Amino acid sequence: MTIYNAFGKLVNMPSSRSASRAAPPSTSAIALLRTHSLATLAQRELERRILNGELGSGTKLNEAEVAAQLGISRGPVREAFRALEESGLVTVEKNRGVFVRQVSVEEADDIYDVRASLDETIGRRVAERATPAQLEALRASIAAMERAVATGDTRDYYAANIGFHDSLAQFAANAKLLEIYRKLVNELSLYRRKTIERGGAILPTSVREHRKIVDAIAARDPALAGRLLYEHAMASRARMHDGEDLPQPAKRVARAGK
Repeated sequence: MTIYNAFGKLVNMPSSRSASRAAPPSTSAIALLRTHSLATLAQRELERRILNGELGSGTKLNEAEVAAQLGISRGPVREAFRALEESGLVTVEKNRGVFVRQVSVEEADDIYDVRASLDETIGRRVAERATPAQLEALRASIAAMERAVATGDTRDYYAANIGFHDSLAQFAANAKLLEIYRKLVNELSLYRRKTIERGGAILPTSVREHRKIVDAIAARDPALAGRLLYEHAMASRARMHDGEDLPQPAKRVARAGK
């Protein structure tokens, strides 16, 4: 079959019959795709376990055990470990293995300082550009938090809280900011979960802070939205230091799945 291309020149196109005889993807290409897909799935599953608290800070991740649990080979698990290291959730120690990340109190303070500044930027940007649909999504996250408070479900509250802040970071429409922000959130995840799980007066206070932030965004007040998000991050840091909020370092004896 002959057609004209965009530059007005004749080009020959394969017939439907010859096209159907085109060479299939190579076996090596399929294997590569499958490996990358499995690595992504393994990464997401391990990330879920870490962020849910199933794999605590300091837990050693054994490559062979994780591969057996997930029913895959060790190659994709190795790739998943590398991705998790880049995202700040695990550390790889030479001759020792892979461990769920432990963050010192001093490092957590430094992370909160950086995160507070990013939050302020996010608040300003989102207040300038938020769409009605985005505002609705933020309010839906707050409603989910309120339901979790009413039932005392800290797991659901934690998920809604993470989703709220991740949505804000996405709505800021800056890919590099989002990448850095998510890594900081990952690094603080165990501290933040420990604070939230204390429940009590912390959850209703947090909900009120979130609601004020969304009200400022809806009012198109960048300065106020930025300030409230900054103060919210610093209040989270203060709550981390309040009494028993700080988690005790886990002993490096536990293994994934045990």
